[in-house]
Amino acid sequence: MSPNQASSGKCLGAPAASTAEFSRRQFLETTGQGFGALALGQLLSREKAQASSVSPGAPLGPHFAPKAKRCIFLFMVGGPSHVDMFDPKPALDRLDGQRLPPSFGSINSQFLESDPLCLKSTRQWGRYGQSGMDMSDLVPHMHQHADSIGLVRSCAVDSVIHAPAHYQMNSGRVFMGYPSLGSWVTYGLGNESDNLPSFVVMAQPQGTPEGGAPCWSSGFLSATHQGTLFRPGSNPIVNLASEDPSLDRSRQRRILDYMQRLNRRHLNAGDTELEARIASYELAFRMQAEAPEAIDVSRESAETRALYGLDQAATTDFGTRCLIARRLAERGVRFIQLYSGGGPVAWQWDAHDDVNANHDRMCQATDQPVSALLTDLKRRGLLDETLVIWGGEFGRTPVSQKGSRGRDHNATGFSMWFAGGGIQPGTVYGGTDEIGLHAIEDRAHVNDIHATILHLMGLDHLRLTHRHSGRDERLTDVGGSVMQGLLA
Repeated sequence: MSPNQASSGKCLGAPAASTAEFSRRQFLETTGQGFGALALGQLLSREKAQASSVSPGAPLGPHFAPKAKRCIFLFMVGGPSHVDMFDPKPALDRLDGQRLPPSFGSINSQFLESDPLCLKSTRQWGRYGQSGMDMSDLVPHMHQHADSIGLVRSCAVDSVIHAPAHYQMNSGRVFMGYPSLGSWVTYGLGNESDNLPSFVVMAQPQGTPEGGAPCWSSGFLSATHQGTLFRPGSNPIVNLASEDPSLDRSRQRRILDYMQRLNRRHLNAGDTELEARIASYELAFRMQAEAPEAIDVSRESAETRALYGLDQAATTDFGTRCLIARRLAERGVRFIQLYSGGGPVAWQWDAHDDVNANHDRMCQATDQPVSALLTDLKRRGLLDETLVIWGGEFGRTPVSQKGSRGRDHNATGFSMWFAGGGIQPGTVYGGTDEIGLHAIEDRAHVNDIHATILHLMGLDHLRLTHRHSGRDERLTDVGGSVMQGLLA
């Protein structure tokens, strides 16, 4: 409006009339579009609020272009020994049987007595690939992938107790009740599939890891971001199909619609449990059509089944889960976590008595399937956009536990490896001291590991937050830096 128009009482688009002649009807007609926009805005905001209440899993979206679209986390429960697999320490050969020199500092472990004795590795070591990456004879199938992985030798967590360390490796905190990594990823990115869960967890038949379901909990995020646990064996999803022949798809749809209407009558803002129930019923209905095919590994060729070791007793369990993980990944599941280890100590990477006997058994079950997963993803063109992670909640000590051939828990320096989307292949990042006790070069605390994973998936760990109890919570709490040296 110009000064002249303002002084004359005229509005843009109004009839040429004096202020006295500008009736209420004319005013409403003139400004109708503005009021319409206000009403439309109110309606749209209401629809948005309603959509968020019945679709609590709606993603926030990436902060920048992601390198990886999905993640497969191969979690080795119990603590694999880095000094026997990926981090050779010749100094231990010289110190074997001697008391730990004071120059290496103290050991924060769970069961060690004072003045422990150094314990060398008896494994055979070699350098593999053009990168010359060190690996032992425990992982012979992984030798061929030396130039495909990025090995981090300087990992660290804050607890030497299994359950708190599991919580921290999964949620960034040593206490239960916080959202897991998979939940944060799906909170930020949602799912690529409409008919499968966005976050799938697969445990082994002997049991779940110490700490249990809080390891894949959604915490204070919407319950829709909770990990979906697939059961071991030939029937990972129970009650997927109805045994009543009269319940065809159309009848099931009518029953579900009626039930959902009743649920929404009782839905209050912030009731994430009921929100999740509504969403889970819808997902379960859609899964009936797609999930049976997705988890049916019998559809794979004989060559693929043999590649994963499904024809061998030692590898058939973990091999089946790795093959299902690939099938889920190519069908759009965002975050897939496989646990090797759980239940009795004999079925974990928890080598307190004899590290060789324990790791021979665990590696025999996992090495071929893990190698097959990388091979299969690569030949299908999926590895470049899939982030694969291998590691446990901590490593193991370079000293003997009570004079045995076993090793205790070590949280101050251990190894993990990464492959696929955005990782610089053939890279060794960070390092431990001469005996593998403490990370001394480019220390990678669990907060840094999580920040890097989120970064590769297009999420800024500083910006991926959720307001809870008056505080902007994030996966990395008040720490975390992206490990730039690991990135392509």
